[in-house]
Amino acid sequence: METQKHISNLVELGLAFKNIANSNTQEPRLELAEAKNRWFTQESIKYTFKELGNLLSSKNLNNWLAQYNISKPISQKTIGLVLAGNIPLVGFHDILCVLLTGNKVLAKLSHKDEILYTIVKELLVKINPIYSELISFTNASLKNIDAIIATGSDNSSRYFDYYFGKYPNIIRKNRNSIAIIQSDNTNEDFEKLGEDIFTYFGLGCRNVSYLLIPEGFDLGNFFRGIESFAGIINHHKYANNYQYQKTLLSMNNTPFYDNNFCLLTENNSMTSPIGTIHYKYYKSDSDLQNHIIANKHKIQCIVSKTKYSFNTYSFGMAQKPELTDYADNIDTINFLLNLK
Repeated sequence: METQKHISNLVELGLAFKNIANSNTQEPRLELAEAKNRWFTQESIKYTFKELGNLLSSKNLNNWLAQYNISKPISQKTIGLVLAGNIPLVGFHDILCVLLTGNKVLAKLSHKDEILYTIVKELLVKINPIYSELISFTNASLKNIDAIIATGSDNSSRYFDYYFGKYPNIIRKNRNSIAIIQSDNTNEDFEKLGEDIFTYFGLGCRNVSYLLIPEGFDLGNFFRGIESFAGIINHHKYANNYQYQKTLLSMNNTPFYDNNFCLLTENNSMTSPIGTIHYKYYKSDSDLQNHIIANKHKIQCIVSKTKYSFNTYSFGMAQKPELTDYADNIDTINFLLNLK
């Protein structure tokens, strides 16, 4: 299929996504998706459809693809995808990249997120029946593929390396997102930062799990700014995680701050458990930047009000990635276009 035809179809898909996001009627399959995975609340699912719908405009798609030389491939390839299931439709961008480079998708879905991908495929097939041939899902081992894109943890990456190392591949590992706090950040800044932290309950690699804080900073300012997210504690799975981590910190005599829905503890690890945020103090801008450079292979994105030499996002924008924001900062389109 010609790229422009794909784009036309995807724009129509974006409108369908927005209709789902804006609908006030009950969608049985969204309820089923939540019943199967309690982290996938109706609010989270509709947020995903809204953001994807906003991305899939003709302008966005054409601007994104203009930087590549995309021509019809000599031979259509089958790209295996191992998709994560931590947040709704987290692997949609990979499917998009495979289709737009003229290839076929063979995706192994997470059992946590099978229903939403089925909805996406059905919507695409309704727009253009050709997608029934271009997109396939499987619960079995991935075979008869030409390349693989696998997303998982540091542990699962070793498994992926063993089984898929013979194929051209992108194998993604753990990544975390961080926020740089400045002494002049306002209550409004922290409220926006709350979106980066609590959207999807903190389960995504783009969720801020680690704060870099200037020495002498009053943490009460941060807590006051995120008060509007207190309702998250009413979600039973989040509440269970929060309470469990609070108990562990207390039993281990680890100092922490608590605002009754979020725990803040000083820790050098950028990976923090659900319900907990780790933080580290910095003395100067050079100290801050050296720390980030030393850990850049662990970082997905950085949010900050201040601009630096490295790429940053404004507060509140971590969960609103652009089409050019590739997971692990590996250009998926370029990888697919250069397959032999």
